[in-house]
Amino acid sequence: MARRTTQSGDPDATQGFDALAPDHDVPAPDPAVLRSRRRFARRQWARRWLAWKPVLAVALLVGLLVGGIWLVFFSSFLAVQGVQITGTEHLRPAEIERAAAVPEGDPLARVDLDRIRTRVESLAAVKSADVTRQWPDKVRIAIVEREPVAVVQIGDQLRGMDAEGVVFRDYARAPADLPRVTTSANTGTEALREGALVVATLPKSLAVKVDHVDVKTIDEISLELRDGREVEWGSAEESEQKAAVLADLLTAVKAQHYDVSVPGQPTTKP
Repeated sequence: MARRTTQSGDPDATQGFDALAPDHDVPAPDPAVLRSRRRFARRQWARRWLAWKPVLAVALLVGLLVGGIWLVFFSSFLAVQGVQITGTEHLRPAEIERAAAVPEGDPLARVDLDRIRTRVESLAAVKSADVTRQWPDKVRIAIVEREPVAVVQIGDQLRGMDAEGVVFRDYARAPADLPRVTTSANTGTEALREGALVVATLPKSLAVKVDHVDVKTIDEISLELRDGREVEWGSAEESEQKAAVLADLLTAVKAQHYDVSVPGQPTTKP
């Protein structure tokens, strides 16, 4: 059998073998091109980050804000756990706490401080109250108690009265250092306030000589001294001047009745 042979000089055969031969001459990537590609990728990532950065920042801020609002106003983490009371001398803290009616267990930020203050100041013996939040879980109530300037005798009862004419406490026995104010059950609040103003204006040197102050109306106020002498005072107007005139009269003139209702024209009666 005859064999088919291919001559080495056949150009078609040579081209066939060259096409099937592996390519060993592919050039390696240029390092400069690779660096350029990496720089381009970094620039692309930086541009995308700059575009998303404000969005992410706003989303984070909104998340923190919503979380903070929930934590402070709605969660039990900062709920009221107690009441701190200061300023009490005659009042009992438990009495203040009952009047305040602080809603324990409610979020501290949502507690109505004005309503608590109003309830505390409704107590006659409380002149004023300052209610604040004591973070993280307390309500602080600082009170100022009324200070008595006189003892009011109403019927058989002795009551303490402050400089505003507010009657706010009971006495079993009148304190020796407080003048007494006598009045009737029909005496109005304005008249009591005028009497309180008179008492509050008296200098200590004169107040110790006063047994009681008799209040009938706003314009009918008189003093009964401890030695039995009487002073017609009138209203609370010009009380400081009246007190100065009376002090001079008591030293200069011995009389049973003194009238300083018009301080510029005082009179006396034996």
